[in-house]
Amino acid sequence: MSEATTIDISAFKQHDKDTGSADLQIALLTQRINHLTGHLSSHVKDHSTRRGLLRMVARRRKLLDYLKLTAEERYNKAIKSLGLRR
Repeated sequence: MSEATTIDISAFKQHDKDTGSADLQIALLTQRINHLTGHLSSHVKDHSTRRGLLRMVARRRKLLDYLKLTAEERYNKAIKSLGLRR
């Protein structure tokens, strides 16, 4: 199974030891979402994975909303570099 895109996670870190900033969480979720989307295209009846994917999409949406309210520059950078529609 090939992954559609690979994301440079280090570009989203605010500092060297950053593990939980909203930017980084959005990038990690996007990477997992892309992987699961590929998985579900070949395993159509895998409903538990589909449910997990929908939860991840909702969590990413909430993080994007938060980032837009608090730091719009970082939000715009994340949207552009991850190729997300908004």
